[in-house]
Amino acid sequence: MILVNDFRPGITFQHEGNIYVVVEASHNKTAMRQMIIKAKVKNLRTGSTVELSYTGGDKVEPAHIDKKEMQYLYDAGDALVFMDTSTYDQIEVNKDMLTWELNFLKPNENVNITMFEGELLGVILPDKIALQIVECEPAVKGDTATSASKLAKLETGLEVKVPLFIEQDEMVLVSTSDGKYSSRA
Repeated sequence: MILVNDFRPGITFQHEGNIYVVVEASHNKTAMRQMIIKAKVKNLRTGSTVELSYTGGDKVEPAHIDKKEMQYLYDAGDALVFMDTSTYDQIEVNKDMLTWELNFLKPNENVNITMFEGELLGVILPDKIALQIVECEPAVKGDTATSASKLAKLETGLEVKVPLFIEQDEMVLVSTSDGKYSSRA
């Protein structure tokens, strides 16, 4: 059991049939009352973020999340196929679970898959991914008092704003947290 007083970001636990990871936790102690712990947590099944309140001393059930490195093979219509790199076992993941991650997945790319007691929770992407620009507007010279940018379409279909000096067929690094251009690859 995990004591809620020990909540720190990254701790995973079970509560009312759901699996949560702590995003942030705050403790509030007044002289006349017990300590109140407020935890901002993310539901690992749905991806939604909620705030839970506990009384100091409460305990929750830990959730052991398994991470396994797998290789993305191909798109099978309504599912994506991943292969375990050590055992060559293949699994299919429903596309509905990976709507954001689809913007960054390329065939033969290695990613970490998270599982809880055999139930697939999702895909962990690296912080930044190198993607190729397949379509890009030409640079327009003119007043550029501020940092000017243009729209570019990447190989996965994601559209990002890039600086004017970036050309078609170049490789760029894109942040997977917000989908924004980071730098040249």
